[in-house]
Parts: sequence; C-alpha cells; structure tokens
Amino acid sequence: MAAKKDKEAKIEEIIDDEFAENPEEILDAEDLTELKEMEKASEEKKEVKEDRPRGRPGRGRYEKPVEIWVPKTKLGRLVKDGQVKNIDDIINKKLKILEPGIVDALLNVETDLVSIGQSKGKFGGGKRRAWRQTQRKKKEGNVPTFSTMAVIGDKNGHVGIGVGKSTETLPARDKATRKAKLNIIKVIRGDGSFDSLGGGNSSIPFKVSGKAGSVRITLMPAPPGTGLVAGDEMKKILRMAGIQDVYTKTDGKLKTAFNLAKATIDALKKTNPIYNTIRGKQNE
Repeated sequence: MAAKKDKEAKIEEIIDDEFAENPEEILDAEDLTELKEMEKASEEKKEVKEDRPRGRPGRGRYEKPVEIWVPKTKLGRLVKDGQVKNIDDIINKKLKILEPGIVDALLNVETDLVSIGQSKGKFGGGKRRAWRQTQRKKKEGNVPTFSTMAVIGDKNGHVGIGVGKSTETLPARDKATRKAKLNIIKVIRGDGSFDSLGGGNSSIPFKVSGKAGSVRITLMPAPPGTGLVAGDEMKKILRMAGIQDVYTKTDGKLKTAFNLAKATIDALKKTNPIYNTIRGKQNE
C-alpha cells in the first residue's frame, strides 16, 4: 500500500511539475501507462460535468426532448420524404388524414379550447369553462370524467375541431387537439363587399347554413371592417379559419356550445364544393 501511494504521489508531482516536458525520460513503462490512464479519466469526468444539465427539473432551466415523428401510413411517409408539400393537395384528392404529424409538417397551426362546460357557482349559477365534467357511479365511488373541445387552424383557410375525453384534464386536451388535426377542412374565403372589385379574403363568398342537433346557424358575407358579428365561441372557430368579417343568424338551444361549434363547421364546409359533392353522393 505504501509503495502504491508513493507511486501515485510521484505521478502527481510530475503532472504538477511545469518543467517536466518529457515524462517519458523520467518514468518507466508502468508509471507512464498509469499517468496516461489518470489523464484520460480526468478528461472523461470533465466531459460528463459539461454535458450534465444544470438546475433541477421543473425550474425551466433545460428543454424537454423533442419527439421525433415516425410516420406509419403511406401518406405520412410521402409527407416525411417531401413528396407532398401542400395540404390542399391531400384535401382536394379526398385522402383521409390518419396522423396528426402530417398537419404539423405542412401547416403552422394554433390551438384554442371551446368553452363547452360550466363551473359551479353560488345559487346554481356559474361561468363557462373549457372542461365539461361528468360522473359515473361505481363501487369505489363517483368517478369523474372530463371532456373538452379543441379548435385548431392556421388563420389562412384551414380549421378543424375535435373532442377528447379522459379522467384528467390534460390528457383530454391532448386527445381533442389530436382529433382536431385529423378533422381539418379547407374553407373557401371571399370578399363580402359589393363596392370592391373582388379578390379579398376577409369574409365568405356566399351565404351558407349549417345545423347540429337543435342548433341552426347561417353565415352571411360582410364588407371589410364589419368584424365578426357572432358569439364568443363562434368567433374562436371563425378566427382560426381566417375569417374577419361575417354576419351570423342563429336559432335553437344556443347554450349547447358543443352543437354550436359543430353547426359552425358544417356551415364552413359548404363554402367548399368538395364537401358538397361528397354529401350528395352519400345522400344518393
């Protein structure tokens, strides 16, 4: 043990000695190999310390690893390889989107939540909220379930809605966002002013109507500067679609925001003749 300590002390003195330019002339073969191993171990420790993330997790001091999208469908592989660069080509050919990564790769979409629930308040009242909570009676007690509706769009003629359910709020939101990307549609926009020469895209080209349950909604073109003459939840969908000016007329039980959102999407679909041809074939 004493001989080993003396040898380590001798090696450390040589490492610290500034005038030991040629340690091969002073050390023998065994001491020289130990010197190289010690230098290699010290370098590896420095590399590990530099690569280690600073700070504790949850403090925002390091970024989460980015998930790499691995396509599973033929359409997804074509998008991943760059053979399909425009989502309008997919919609016009009536191809079904089965992966949300396709929309993420081709569009820069934004996400918002439609207030379909209601929070508990005093004397039976309450405010609108994004989560709709239901309960089911089981042996272990009341099991709550949360459902939410997400709307996504690029504010340039593409919009979609989706509903997600889960026992927790965040998984329900993620499911709703994923389904909204799979249900994305193309909206045809136009100029609602009779004085202009056309070519604008702030409104819709003509009058359309949609329905869902007891809700009936009618969208009418409006000139630039009118704004969105609609309810708050309808405004979220119209803004995501890139519509800035429109008149609306509604009928039915409008407090059911779930059907109101579906009726709005049904009306926006009718601006594009592709969806009208599909509906006509189904009715036949």
